[in-house]
Amino acid sequence: MRFRKRVRGGNMQALVKYQLGEGNMELREMPEPAAGPGQIKIAVQAAGICGSDLHIYHQSIKIPIVPPVVTGHELSGRVVEVGEGVDDVRVGDRVTAEPSAVICGKCRYCRIESYNLCPQRRVVGYSWNGGFAPYCVVPRRCIHRLPENISFEAGALTEPLACCVHAIIEMTHVAAGDFVAITGPGPIGLLALMVAKAEGGIVCLCGTSRDRARLARARELGADYTVNIDEEDAGSRVRSLTDGYGADVVLEASGFPGGGRLGLDLVRKQGKFTQMGLYPGPFEIDFVQIAYKELQVTGFLAQKRSAWERALRLMAYGRVDPRSVISHEMPLAEWRPAFEMFERKESLKVVLKP
Repeated sequence: MRFRKRVRGGNMQALVKYQLGEGNMELREMPEPAAGPGQIKIAVQAAGICGSDLHIYHQSIKIPIVPPVVTGHELSGRVVEVGEGVDDVRVGDRVTAEPSAVICGKCRYCRIESYNLCPQRRVVGYSWNGGFAPYCVVPRRCIHRLPENISFEAGALTEPLACCVHAIIEMTHVAAGDFVAITGPGPIGLLALMVAKAEGGIVCLCGTSRDRARLARARELGADYTVNIDEEDAGSRVRSLTDGYGADVVLEASGFPGGGRLGLDLVRKQGKFTQMGLYPGPFEIDFVQIAYKELQVTGFLAQKRSAWERALRLMAYGRVDPRSVISHEMPLAEWRPAFEMFERKESLKVVLKP
């Protein structure tokens, strides 16, 4: 059995949600963690800012937050300590980590490997100390090794890519030849574009005038069509490209009510609508269209092991390159301007370097 003696370090600077409510997030001195039995300690090399990190900052998400907690759930790094009972991971391994830190292992969802829906699930960055810090400790079960041709920056984005894989391939079952309309050209929308293209979809990405640079990036990444909804009628454009029917699949990745409403207009009768973006609260929508159009409506939450494995293969074989959505790399000390820039849509994906 291979493990290192429990390491007790000093303190480290970490980005902490220190109490519930708007804001209440700052860099704080935290004890450097040590790997307990069955755990792995990672020296974090890269950690991505997710839209849900903004929701944590603004206290506008329904996933339970248990402060004080180190935030950040998109991470990669090197193993620096292996806890007792772990014999298949070694110090120096390049890894990324799933955020489902605690699951019960007994409920109906855990028994079918849908542990992302476990009612006792505790999530890295929400109720388990996360990756906006120099070190992070997670259970061995969460660890995935990074192939050598995947950088730490790309590896940190395995989590959002696995979300897209779970939503698009496992839940929506996008197939070759499907006309796929995506609302919202942010990092998730652009990753969704690449996954849908990898599945053989014909992709149209929709955004606003504020998204001009993102729509241009989408074209560089292989979007067949882009639509600026401030300049042309997206419904008319999509129907003109589909013999008047509409999109076979709509992936709503904006997380804004307007994106949901637009998506229901773009999808054809008997088409598929999948909600990917997270809304901060309820809003009014013409829900009866689901009946009139006989739609298949799908939600998804996070991801599971099968999606992680497929995401890593897509990266390893060059089918998807998450580095193409990274616009900025910044030190952890600059987390506040990084968050503000991300929220103002002045960036694509921002990666923090602890």
